[in-house]
Amino acid sequence: MSTAYESVQIRPVREEDRHAVMELAAQLAEGVAEWRDPEAVVEAARQWLAGFFAPTREQQGAVFVATAEGEVVGMVSVNTHRHFTGPVEAYIGELAVAPHAVRMGLGRRLLSTAEDWARQQGLRHLTLETAAGNTTAQRFYAALGYREEAVRFTRVLEQQPGTGY
Repeated sequence: MSTAYESVQIRPVREEDRHAVMELAAQLAEGVAEWRDPEAVVEAARQWLAGFFAPTREQQGAVFVATAEGEVVGMVSVNTHRHFTGPVEAYIGELAVAPHAVRMGLGRRLLSTAEDWARQQGLRHLTLETAAGNTTAQRFYAALGYREEAVRFTRVLEQQPGTGY
């Protein structure tokens, strides 16, 4: 059962949040397809998030954290990308909440902050992806009004003996 926090603050990420944000990235492996390396998923997220802590960062987006009683208990990253039809959209790269802080409305508040950021950029759409096996996240996003737009299929190809591929 989650502990209720007296006050939760959502704010832009700071250098002193680096360790906590990197730890939260471990939550991003939930529901990853069996043929994918969950550690590679987490490491890729950590590499992208690390860019927000670089002194000369070139990132176009933002990372926000949820803090409670001095502890970082959630984070969301939001950036822009161009949809294949042309328009620039906002894109959620990562959304994670500490296991001891789930089901307290933090994910909802973090998404709302990302949506506000997107509106301030003049963007009309906010997109995100989640693992096909992460049904909890899928239900969460659907409950907040996010609609499924595309379905991605992958086939694992077996190596042909003696061909090198």
